[in-house]
Amino acid sequence: MTEFSDITYEVDNGLAWITINRPERYNAFRAQTVDELVLAFKKAWASSEVGVIALTGAGDKAFCAGGDQKQRMETGDYGPSQSGLFEVEALHRVIRDAPKPVIAAVNGLAIGGGHVLHVLCDLTIAADTAQFGQNGPRVGSFDAGLGSGYLARVVGEKRAREIWFMLRRLSAEEALDWGLVNRVVPAAELRNEVRAWADQMLDFSPTALKVLKQSMNTDTEHFVSIGTMAYSTLEIFGDTPEAQEGITAFNEKRKPDFSKYRGK
Repeated sequence: MTEFSDITYEVDNGLAWITINRPERYNAFRAQTVDELVLAFKKAWASSEVGVIALTGAGDKAFCAGGDQKQRMETGDYGPSQSGLFEVEALHRVIRDAPKPVIAAVNGLAIGGGHVLHVLCDLTIAADTAQFGQNGPRVGSFDAGLGSGYLARVVGEKRAREIWFMLRRLSAEEALDWGLVNRVVPAAELRNEVRAWADQMLDFSPTALKVLKQSMNTDTEHFVSIGTMAYSTLEIFGDTPEAQEGITAFNEKRKPDFSKYRGK
């Protein structure tokens, strides 16, 4: 893969910008997007020119709206990939494993799988127009590993359950109050703020930052294996009538009816 179609990758004075470039789909990811993101993170990982990585979305409406539900409805999956697998777990893994600080520059909606991506980044700087939340139970999906267990470490058990069980949509200021983001700035200042944070970290020992990141990750590493097991369950669940009702209702822009599946 020598050229990117779903993302852009650029390096500017030690800072690698990885941008999901599907604004017409609110930067939702398909399998190809995930493949390209994994490769871009590995390029940044390997590059001696990069000390800090920033992940963001194209345009001003969305950081990432998660998995492309239109693609899922059209083909039953997230489309073709290089390996034949939907490598979203590999994407989660590389964000955590890249031995350099990763900043989520949240410029709009961070919803569903996109919300998980920002949570996994080491730091989150949000535009004042950003919104945060989950969507899985509405569309017959879930993230029972890093996206929920690790989230509870970030914001606490009660608030993590509220995000998932109530599907609360949080403003940038609410997310700041909950400890979900590190800083909120006017949208026009987002890239400059990320630049300033990156410049400060670029003055520090890269080995020290690497070992500190690895040390903090160790405490939550078990969520990776839980997530792998849960993803197997999600694949099975995705073919059930219950899950299909969620995705069909989403694409038909109606409220899903899950009442028949209660009590099982």
